Amino acid sequence: MIYALREINQRTPRALPNFTLGYDIYDTCGDVSIAIRATLQLLKNQSDPQMCLVPANFQSVLSEPKTKAVIGERYSEVSIAVARVVALSSVAQISHGSTSEQLSRKLKFPSFLRTISSDEHQTKAISELVRKFNWTAVAIVGSDDEYGKYGSDRLEANLRVMKNICIEFINILPGYFSKNTSQVHKMLNELVDNINKSPAEAIIMFTKDTNVNVIMEAAIKHNLNRTWIASDSWSTSSLISTLPGIEKAGEVFGFISKRNELLTEIKKVNFTVNTTRIFFDSNGDPSLGYDILYWNMTESKKGTSIKTIGEYWPNGKIEIHNDFVGNKSREMVTAYNCSKTCEPGQMLKKQSKRCCHDCVPCAEGEFSAGNGDKCETCGQKKYSSPQRNMCFKKTPEFLDWSDPFIIILSCLQVLGIITTIVFAILFAIYHRTPVVKAVGGYLCFLELFSLLVCFCLAFSFVGKPTAASCMVGLPVFGIAFSLCISCILANLLQILVGFNFDLKIRLWIKKLNQPAAVVIIVSGIQLALCVPWLYFYPPFPYERILKTTILLQCHKGSDKLFIAMLVYNAFWALSCFLFAFKGKQLPDLYKNASLITTSMMLFLIIWILFIPIYISLFGSYKQAIESAAILISSYSILCCHLAPKCYIIIFRKEINNENAITEYIRKHFEQKNLTVVTS
Repeated sequence: MIYALREINQRTPRALPNFTLGYDIYDTCGDVSIAIRATLQLLKNQSDPQMCLVPANFQSVLSEPKTKAVIGERYSEVSIAVARVVALSSVAQISHGSTSEQLSRKLKFPSFLRTISSDEHQTKAISELVRKFNWTAVAIVGSDDEYGKYGSDRLEANLRVMKNICIEFINILPGYFSKNTSQVHKMLNELVDNINKSPAEAIIMFTKDTNVNVIMEAAIKHNLNRTWIASDSWSTSSLISTLPGIEKAGEVFGFISKRNELLTEIKKVNFTVNTTRIFFDSNGDPSLGYDILYWNMTESKKGTSIKTIGEYWPNGKIEIHNDFVGNKSREMVTAYNCSKTCEPGQMLKKQSKRCCHDCVPCAEGEFSAGNGDKCETCGQKKYSSPQRNMCFKKTPEFLDWSDPFIIILSCLQVLGIITTIVFAILFAIYHRTPVVKAVGGYLCFLELFSLLVCFCLAFSFVGKPTAASCMVGLPVFGIAFSLCISCILANLLQILVGFNFDLKIRLWIKKLNQPAAVVIIVSGIQLALCVPWLYFYPPFPYERILKTTILLQCHKGSDKLFIAMLVYNAFWALSCFLFAFKGKQLPDLYKNASLITTSMMLFLIIWILFIPIYISLFGSYKQAIESAAILISSYSILCCHLAPKCYIIIFRKEINNENAITEYIRKHFEQKNLTVVTS
């Protein structure tokens, strides 16, 4: 500035004829109080501020003011204080370093001008740099002065509106932060601890260089190794860039108003320098943008070299060297454990930390292709791989014919069908013999038919369930087995009538001894229960979605009607059991009552055990248990009630005649000292 003034005064021809420029220089030490005292000293001989209110033709007796302009201050806080004073005398103030947005308010600071851009543009430039490098978590360190406070506020506002950028914390330092006091040491330790624990990818320092110097010394001491963004107040500070061990603090990006070779030719009084036009807008701010700086601490042997890597213009345009952006964009995970991308099967998700997204495994039934993409559901009919990176179709699960347990059941079913048919043929051949009559005569064929149906129904529980297989399963079994029990009940009544000699009991039982009526009534009531079940609430196939499979089963349609069917059959099975147990003392050569007692007891035990097993069991084997219960129930009748009769027909022909029956009855009553007449 001194050189420029000398050139103006001494150059021939003179740039300002009849004028000689002088200067007074005051060192304000960056202190507001000192700056105000210096300003008052400059203005002590200045004209009365009220002079602007007198008529234009009024001849002033006051001397010409000596101070035409004030150059400075550097810090915004000091410039604001000076601007309030010089505005009273309408003295122009031109600052080379004060960037606070407050100074753009012309109603408050009408005579203030500056040769550096407002912080409004600088904060936008910093925000664009954060977005350019794809940083998602940042921290802001400001100061409690006009520069740091308003700059931090504007920076926060700009970052908040940007997508996918989170502010981890904002720390506003007090005005006395650079002083060496115990309170400052405490605040410094807290700040270092916050930075060390923070996942912030960049620390933005929007404060004066004296504060930054204290923080950087602590960063070097604690080897923080962070990425710092410098505001123009310290981006070119040689005091900080030459600190011993500055490379331990990490890397530094900075902003400085565009420099051009103010600018050294200002002596020509030409506001267009090279290709840059210098002018002031309505707020007294210049049209310059910013150079983006990078502190290179590794290439230079002489220490930190500050180089320009890009530029930012007030219209929002930002340019950074492509190779530099490319290198930074390829950083998949930052040094601060803040993930930018994840392995397949993981997603980025906020957890304990405020800004940082951690890689979290997808939940079961979800998948993510990678790159931190959000986990998506596979859907009900698919399941995720163990790595959660893809989905597989769930396989249908049902009772397959190749299952070893089903093969055993199927063999037993086929054996039961064959045995039932063989028994029917034997009974048909020997239908006139006493043993066939003792088992119920024609009723035994109904009984065998019902057992044949039950054995065949057991196949309906195997294979993929269909509407037909579900409907014929349990409902038809209920009807068929009630027909079987009704035949056994009718047979028991015949035995009790034939061998009971108590006249009162005999007459009462004789009235009930109507085989056809007993079969029709007992099985008819069950039919009346099952037909509405099949019509209104028919069993149907349904899918139950499991982790890796889709369980195909038959839904019973109505649990109440299913239970009613079982209870009804159990009631008549219990009745048969009681009647048969009562008839065990009768002179029955073929042991019908004893055998029926055993078969009914097995039936009751099987279905009593079936209920808890069925409730506790899960999966396709649930239907296998139903099939097994039907199979065992059918075999209990076939083996305990009918098989002994076939044995007599084939191997004990000597007792398959009326004489043998008569002799057996006679001996039975003689042992009890009773005389009986048989016919």
